[in-house]
Amino acid sequence: MVECLDVSRHYPGDVQALRGITLTVGAGDFTAIVGPSGSGKTTLLQLMGTLDRPTAGTVRIAGTDVATLRDRALSRMRAHTIGFVFQQFHLSAMMSVRDNVAEGLLYAGVRHRERQRRAVEALDRLGLGHRLTHRPHMLSGGERQRVAIARAIVGNPSLVLADEPTGNLDTDNGRIVIEILRDLAAEGTAVVVITHDHEVAAAMDRRISLRDGLLDQADSTRGAHHATDVDGGRR
Repeated sequence: MVECLDVSRHYPGDVQALRGITLTVGAGDFTAIVGPSGSGKTTLLQLMGTLDRPTAGTVRIAGTDVATLRDRALSRMRAHTIGFVFQQFHLSAMMSVRDNVAEGLLYAGVRHRERQRRAVEALDRLGLGHRLTHRPHMLSGGERQRVAIARAIVGNPSLVLADEPTGNLDTDNGRIVIEILRDLAAEGTAVVVITHDHEVAAAMDRRISLRDGLLDQADSTRGAHHATDVDGGRR
């Protein structure tokens, strides 16, 4: 689903966020990316999500080299292939829960009635069918994160990228969110989670560790069905 081949990302001022990263993420992989602040985790997630481009190397999503795509094609890929979940829920306070989720289909060209139908279906799946007309401020933190996940998956993406999705939640709600993401992976979605929480990372099937923009150690996997695809160690 994702291939990063010798990927580097440099910024002005000689900031080297990533240096020669090679890894793959397959369908059904339930993967944590861990590392201290400044290790390059968020940069890597942005490259996987086509929100940024590498300075060097190749990023492929579902076999397509993203460097070959113009902005419109990249937007189409994000709309149809990738779902994003963030630590900050990024829900519109002026919209109902249903409309917040339906908005996730706006750029996929889905008609209004179908967007609404799919939003209800996604919210039902996450146990929020009784909250359709509520505004985000009427929900708990855990419920708001589930709304954010519903918005990410309403288009049935092949890849879900989550940046610290449990960071603002208590332990119980954090566990619920991870189980929801685990269920997605079990259905064949590639799920990648950035986390500082080692307990969260330990609950996942695969862990990739970064430090100073480099792979800090070989890929750690749990379960025979997850192959080790990382070119481990420092370069």
